[in-house]
Amino acid sequence: MEKYDVVVIGSGPGGYVSAIRCAQLGLRTALVEKYNTLGGTCLNVGCIPSKALLDSSEHFKTALHDFDKHGIDINTPKVNLPKMMLRKEEVISQTCDGVQYLMDKNKIKVYHGMGSFM
Repeated sequence: MEKYDVVVIGSGPGGYVSAIRCAQLGLRTALVEKYNTLGGTCLNVGCIPSKALLDSSEHFKTALHDFDKHGIDINTPKVNLPKMMLRKEEVISQTCDGVQYLMDKNKIKVYHGMGSFM
């Protein structure tokens, strides 16, 4: 059984930053995450996916209502939902991969599963 100075439960914005700081201070650190990818709820199913879709929606609104004011003529834009969802998944993947990179760089052992206190 591995021994750690610190085990952080959850790899959301608070968890992964805490784990990095502990590792930087020289503590043997592990992190436990319930999702298959790092980043917690925020990066996997909450904030980041929502913001990616909001960003795409804002671009659609701008094309639909504001391009004409700028002298830009286009055909009426249409939403391509599968493509929009693919972009959202790419944003999630890129962000989660960034957190994984930071764990590797700081030699933090990652365990996927549920963590709790005894």
